[in-house]
Amino acid sequence: MKVNNIFLGKSIIVSISSLVGNSIGLLIPSLILLIILMIMDYISGMLAAKKEALDHPEHMEYRWSSKKSIAGIYKKTGYILTILVAICTDYLIYKIVAEIGLKINTNTMFGMLVTVWFIVNELLSILENANRMGAVLPQFLCNLLTKIKEGIEEKTGEED
Repeated sequence: MKVNNIFLGKSIIVSISSLVGNSIGLLIPSLILLIILMIMDYISGMLAAKKEALDHPEHMEYRWSSKKSIAGIYKKTGYILTILVAICTDYLIYKIVAEIGLKINTNTMFGMLVTVWFIVNELLSILENANRMGAVLPQFLCNLLTKIKEGIEEKTGEED
């Protein structure tokens, strides 16, 4: 039940951010921010793995893995492809609505929504990596990260 509340809260934040960002034309800056966060997440993930390898030299599962690294790159590429599909969907809707003769005030809807969703995911991942590196996070944030991670693993059936 708590995971659903976290998902609902995240959805509300993403929706409001998307509406505000869309109304003031923030799709391109949001995409740039997402790319920067993806790079930061990738680097922080590698650093966290190196830190864990120092802390647990006898356990191979804590080491940096090129297999996990490549999987992370594929995942981030999937993010970009998903955003491109959302932007194409926006374009189709915009063109169809224009052909019908209706006027809408926006030409992006899903693109911004999906982009903000992935930005939130990247921010959470960076915080998780910082925690793995030894940064002390507030307890409420640690609890939130744990619940979100459990919810994602439960829904996807995989660990990050």
